Amino acid sequence: MNKFIETLKNIWNIVELRDRILFTLLILAVYRLGSFIVLPGVDPAALDAATQGGSGQGLLGLINIFTGGAFNKGAVFALGIMPYITASIIIQLLGFAVPYFQRLQQKEGESGRKKITQITRILTVFITLVQGGGYLAYLNQMGGVSSSVNPGVFWFGNIIILSTGTIFAMWLGEKITDKGIGNGISLLIMIGIIASLPAAFVAEISAQLSKNGPLVLILEFAAFFFVVLITILIVQGVRRIPIQFAKRMVGRSGGDLPMAGARDYIPLKVNAAGVMPIIFAQAIMFLPVTLVGFFSEDAVNNSAFLQSLNDWKSIPYNIVFFLLVVIFTYVYTALLVNPQQYAEYLKRQNSFIPGIKPGSQTQDYIDTLTTRITLPGSVFLGLISILPAFIAKFGVNDAFALFFGGTSLLILVGVVLDTLQQIESYLLMRKYDGLVKSGRLKGRSGMQQIGASF
Repeated sequence: MNKFIETLKNIWNIVELRDRILFTLLILAVYRLGSFIVLPGVDPAALDAATQGGSGQGLLGLINIFTGGAFNKGAVFALGIMPYITASIIIQLLGFAVPYFQRLQQKEGESGRKKITQITRILTVFITLVQGGGYLAYLNQMGGVSSSVNPGVFWFGNIIILSTGTIFAMWLGEKITDKGIGNGISLLIMIGIIASLPAAFVAEISAQLSKNGPLVLILEFAAFFFVVLITILIVQGVRRIPIQFAKRMVGRSGGDLPMAGARDYIPLKVNAAGVMPIIFAQAIMFLPVTLVGFFSEDAVNNSAFLQSLNDWKSIPYNIVFFLLVVIFTYVYTALLVNPQQYAEYLKRQNSFIPGIKPGSQTQDYIDTLTTRITLPGSVFLGLISILPAFIAKFGVNDAFALFFGGTSLLILVGVVLDTLQQIESYLLMRKYDGLVKSGRLKGRSGMQQIGASF
């Protein structure tokens, strides 16, 4: 406890770090305030009654979690930062397939990144306008629109407000990145997820104490703690490929003497794809019911299989979901990790992997190793994505069960590690002790020399 208090004092003594933390907290408070300001013409009571009990269902439930409940409240931040995330994913995928975007990402440096940022912002506006119209149609379908409001004014005005809210949230995230601590966009998503945790936590404690007693509650929290630890290990896990730089001859007065080649390593992440496979898989899972329901609502109601695909606790949903996560993990890792690029970089640096010839053999070796370590990473993502369904079967309430895995847990762990890593960097630069007793704290982006070059 004394170590913790001393660390807090050290953080407070660093003026720049203290100002950045306070600025970040202020921006996050502003963002949360916008989650409670309801759109004009929306009836909060009617909307709350219509959405009661459905916060964990399908893609809409995921969006509601990411926006901290603003989606089901009909708030000005109902779409949150999700249109920006969608635009970023589209631009990232275009970077793998379209030469123009590939050139911007890899060859044009800072100017290319600025162009990509500008294109992402413009695409965010268009996506928000489309999603805003769909969201207002959803509110109308759920009976959350007041009957006294003029339909034209309601649609036009609220699409503008929703678009403004998303752009403002994007601006808040960028300000946190520039003047605060941590990645602003990630922190906005994290604060939305955490917003529903206290209520779910209290409800679970009350339910378990009244039904099963304190022993079951202790075992449940111990299991939750274990799941978080395993998630941290997988998020931080890397497979180190040793590399060695070729020996050099240095001229001396007494002749040329050999110098031992320096050694380093390439860190290949066990979970290089991050949370993206789960997001893609959840979007795909939501499509069948949406498409079929668009043409025939009766077809959905009369099909047990389609209904099960919209129930995150059903067996068919979890089987298909698990397989999709594993497949998308391999696909996304193949897009991110380029063995040919690694091999060319090592060749340019006059370095090699011990026992492996430079060139094509190095490329094949890295490709094979990446495929092998992706297997446990993909299986883990698949298991963590369906874990909430298993936890809910043991009597845990749905709201708290969602924190036992899936996108929520992975984002929480990744963002917290990244933010703590930045705080530790400030402490170490000022000659203070780090946040841990031994070693260094590593976030998702904590990569060494060679890995940081890609």
